[in-house]
Amino acid sequence: MAAVIDIGATSNRMAIAEIDAEGHVKPLESVSRPVSLGKDTFTQRRIRKSSIEQCVRVLKSYRQLLREYGITQNDAVRVVATSAVREAMNRLAFIDRVYIATGFDVEPLDEAEVSRITYMGIQPQLQAEPRLASRRCMVVEVGGGSTEVLVVQSGNVLFSHTYRLGSLRLLETLEKFKAPRSKQRAIMESQILRFVAQIREHVSADSPLQMIGIGGDVRFAGRQLLEDWDLTGLAYLPVERLNELTRRLLQMTEEDISRQYGLSIQDAETLVPALLCYLLIARGFDQSEIAISDTNLRDGLLHDMAIQDVWTANFRSQIIRSAVSLGRRFDFDEKHARHVATLCRKLFSELQEEHQLEPRNELILYLAALLHEIGYYINTRSNHKHTMYLIRHSEIFGLGRKDLLLVSLVARYHRRSSPQPQHEGYANLDRNGRVTVSKLAAILRVAIALDESRSQRIQDISCRVTGRKLIISAAGVEDVTLEQLALRQSGNLFEETYGIPVLLRAASRSS
Repeated sequence: MAAVIDIGATSNRMAIAEIDAEGHVKPLESVSRPVSLGKDTFTQRRIRKSSIEQCVRVLKSYRQLLREYGITQNDAVRVVATSAVREAMNRLAFIDRVYIATGFDVEPLDEAEVSRITYMGIQPQLQAEPRLASRRCMVVEVGGGSTEVLVVQSGNVLFSHTYRLGSLRLLETLEKFKAPRSKQRAIMESQILRFVAQIREHVSADSPLQMIGIGGDVRFAGRQLLEDWDLTGLAYLPVERLNELTRRLLQMTEEDISRQYGLSIQDAETLVPALLCYLLIARGFDQSEIAISDTNLRDGLLHDMAIQDVWTANFRSQIIRSAVSLGRRFDFDEKHARHVATLCRKLFSELQEEHQLEPRNELILYLAALLHEIGYYINTRSNHKHTMYLIRHSEIFGLGRKDLLLVSLVARYHRRSSPQPQHEGYANLDRNGRVTVSKLAAILRVAIALDESRSQRIQDISCRVTGRKLIISAAGVEDVTLEQLALRQSGNLFEETYGIPVLLRAASRSS
């Protein structure tokens, strides 16, 4: 058995499930307790001591429930936190306090990780729904501090982004303006429509699209308006009916909503702003109905625990697609980039005994190879630094900030200086991170030299280490003079890192 705990902006939620040997997940119990951490973070930038202690009390009760299920090992429980903890200035103090009091190790999820988990949770439902299997779908989840938008078609991720639009942030705006109830809808709509315009800039509304809403607030709307929905699978909610419900709720106080619908005060406060977000996004994309899903972050987390290997082959392909899309945005030389990336993959495999890196680092190297020249879009001078900047400040679906930093640094060191302690980004890495960057960047420089002609003429290579030299043999190529010259100019980092020089030979020559 396994459990996941989601420390959100308005509540702490836990899901307990049974996972069989084949990775099938059978839900056993779900519990939720209101804890409004987001109100603290989004107004004061810090989580108050009283809120921390309230959260600790809830988590202690969850620990007791887990014991009743026989779940006592920490590796069977994953505890995550989203924007309310991630953005708090005292998040480390919060994490330490929870660990000391409960033994739970809280993992703040960055935006890319949330997108990945959402994809893992929603994709099986999209595949099972005939009318959505090949259609462009825009998955939207409005939370307390952010709104996540994920566009998927035929299993492929076309776009993902997290916007700083959330129900608690909207409430903060109302408090700041001290808006009377008669003006609240207009103020919130003004804020929301600015973000809708941003989403429309990123996601084309010109071709057919189906909006899918996930999250507790839109599920609430589905329960109230769709009598036949049994809270499993997908249901379709007419936008006009959502508008009627939202208008009716706007006329009620939070206390009235709480009493009439059996919600906590915290959930009653955030309900209307969240529904207004879903409504205006749907209208912005001319949707007549919203598909509502019962999936949530905890479903994706349990699926993660079931499959063991988070970076599956399919998921890797989604990450690569996102990186290629980024490269095209900056007019990269796609043939050269893809070929260098393929050569990197071959070198990584054949040099396993030399670098001894984990398999996931092969993907970091591959992505850096794909994107190593996008800095040319800004300027040819110092293009390696521009490359690093563009990667660090872009989004690649499925990559968290730490992995994105590694990709940006490996790409940055594809030319010129070797890594230096004072360099931005590199200085923040621990020893393992610094060594990883040096090892991968060294391989990248060799791969780039092998395509110095930019003709992709060296296709088949083999490597062997002999006499403390790395000898690369290129099959099917008679003259490798150009590439040998390039290696002499850029191979220093490889020798500095691995302690051996690199020699390139045509395979027909005697070694």
